[in-house]
Amino acid sequence: SHFVLFCLFVFSPEINDSEGHPSSSHQTLRGTSRWATSLENLLEDPEGVKRFREFLKKEFSEENVLFWLACEEFKKTQGKKQMQEKAKEIYMTFLSSKASSQVNVEGQSRLSETILETPHPLMFQKLQDQIFNLMKYDSYSRFLKSDIFLNHKKCEEQEENSPEAQTAAKRASRIYNT
Repeated sequence: SHFVLFCLFVFSPEINDSEGHPSSSHQTLRGTSRWATSLENLLEDPEGVKRFREFLKKEFSEENVLFWLACEEFKKTQGKKQMQEKAKEIYMTFLSSKASSQVNVEGQSRLSETILETPHPLMFQKLQDQIFNLMKYDSYSRFLKSDIFLNHKKCEEQEENSPEAQTAAKRASRIYNT
């Protein structure tokens, strides 16, 4: 059995991706490659959120992602008093007819401050889903074609192809293969 293990270790060829870089099944996509796979992945990455916000600001619709983020934060809120305060903040900022950053959601005219009296973690879920779909099927696809995204992608590629990065990758590859 030691011989079999030796053979597997010595004769297993190094797996390379299409560009000849060592790859691993454990390697996860990062940066712009990850952002481009789904809006969910983009919103999980603080840098992605920052770039997406930058883009939405130019489109005058930054309130959509801010509302989505506020709802995500709201779901983690503990305690009725804190929930009431946060719910009121979300309502006044994004949903009330006098909101400073009003989002455009269906059924908004039927919303009133009475919903704030009995808050629960998913009270904004339907509205959050509407905004998510609006971003997903509208602004997200434009973001992937925007200069903000493409320039960030270009910078990433230049960093990955720099001599320092390649030397570090080779060092890591040597360490991994010993």
